[in-house]
Amino acid sequence: MSRYFVWQLSGILALLFLGLIIANGELLWWILMAVSLTIFGVGIVDQIQTKHSLLRNYPVIGHLRFWLEFIRPEIRQYFIESDREKLPFSRNQRALVYQRSKNVSDQRPFGTIDDVYQPNYEWLSQSSTPLDVSQIEDLRVQIGNEQCAMPYSASLFNISAMSFGSLSANAILALNKGAKLGGFAHDTGEGSVSPYHLQNGGDLIWEIGSGYFGCRTPAGQFDIDLFAQVAQLDSVKMIEIKLSQGAKPGHGGVLPAAKITPEIAFTRKIPMGQDCISPAAHSAFKTPIEMLEFVTALRARSGGKPIGFKLCIGQPGDWFAIVKAMLETGIYPDFFVIDGSEGGTGSAPTEFVDHVGMPMRDGLRLVHATLIGVGLRDHVRIGVAGKIISGFDMVRVSALGADWCNSARGFMFALGCIQSRSCNTDQCPTGVATQNPLRQRSLDPVDKAQRVYNFHQNTLKALRGLLASAGISHPRYLTPQMMMCRSGSYQSEYLASLILDLDEGALLQRNGAQKLNQFQAGLGDAWTSSSASRFR
Repeated sequence: MSRYFVWQLSGILALLFLGLIIANGELLWWILMAVSLTIFGVGIVDQIQTKHSLLRNYPVIGHLRFWLEFIRPEIRQYFIESDREKLPFSRNQRALVYQRSKNVSDQRPFGTIDDVYQPNYEWLSQSSTPLDVSQIEDLRVQIGNEQCAMPYSASLFNISAMSFGSLSANAILALNKGAKLGGFAHDTGEGSVSPYHLQNGGDLIWEIGSGYFGCRTPAGQFDIDLFAQVAQLDSVKMIEIKLSQGAKPGHGGVLPAAKITPEIAFTRKIPMGQDCISPAAHSAFKTPIEMLEFVTALRARSGGKPIGFKLCIGQPGDWFAIVKAMLETGIYPDFFVIDGSEGGTGSAPTEFVDHVGMPMRDGLRLVHATLIGVGLRDHVRIGVAGKIISGFDMVRVSALGADWCNSARGFMFALGCIQSRSCNTDQCPTGVATQNPLRQRSLDPVDKAQRVYNFHQNTLKALRGLLASAGISHPRYLTPQMMMCRSGSYQSEYLASLILDLDEGALLQRNGAQKLNQFQAGLGDAWTSSSASRFR
């Protein structure tokens, strides 16, 4: 068939319908002629334009390619992808959140669809003397060491960092109301504390990034007086300094002036009509010791609330430098949140999304083992974020050393997110990640708050069941020896045999670096060369 066939046919039909109009002038012929002429006109434009060579060679029908490309993600999601294909979350994972958020049965019939003999399959070893679920302890953790005046009792499952501006006002309202109902925490993201975070009174973790939004001078420097005004709010329970995030570690950001609304400008303390710059690095401190002194200053002006850091681990020497600064100064952050390179709710450059930063589980184990190795693990709590949506996800990271878990995309699914992956376009089809007033009207904060609450409660219910089956009453008793995995050689192995493990105080001994090198070549050298006075 000629590539010009449709274009030529539309011209012939237009002439035919013109003849019929001349013959009897019926409205139908007028309509059909208009359609034919429109198609013929599209073909003429295709021949004249020079941007797309495909359309010049295939006028009219070439547009079919662009239309199919446009709907490809939806076709793939609804008709092609398998139940287990994780791009980035599988259909089964999304279905689990939807079921739990709607409070309907999440049970699966007829056995697992996982191939349990394939590499990377993981399982929890159950006990021959399981507990009754009623014997499970309260699933909370106390955050705040001896240097903190106002420790916070946090749920083991909380809402991870997502800013107002990235999410809609209605989404923030629903998340915070759900957190209030369930007694868990809501991380503000680096966009600061908005009126929508405060309206329902849910517990907040205030994240402060390198842009110091909500606590900045007009020049973008940190303003400790503005910080104190927000930090001392009753709803703010902890302050989290963001060193880096999993989606784009080591990368700053720009919010274009065109996207800055008066509400966003008020919340972030930024001017209207100017691009909002979020630098890659902090200006309030430059060295590990200065960073810990910054913690002391924030503790004092917040009234003694827990102060910690969120980071995606990069060069191990930078992490070791922070640890050495803790040893040298005696200043201990109350917590570290380990973000993984598998994370990300908004958008980031492709190379950063795919190839920069350490995955969460690797980073978690490095942080946990290092703190044990220097005798500081009891002073610092560890939270994690990175594709955690189920009770088993929580069990796995707890066995690796996490004290609590955060989830961002899990709670987005609870709000109704369908993984359309249009978060950066302002065209979110469910009103979650958009500032478009008409689009976000579709998200009812009251209804979705209940779903957020349900998802949290049912996930912890699943966690209780897993803990009971293992014969332990709290995730703090989980160990890597309770987790099994299948290696690339198809052999089943204890998770403990594959991860970094250090004895208490091992890094303070003369051969500490050697023990690190035995696990991974060069790791001990990074420990030896790191310094509390500088980052690498």
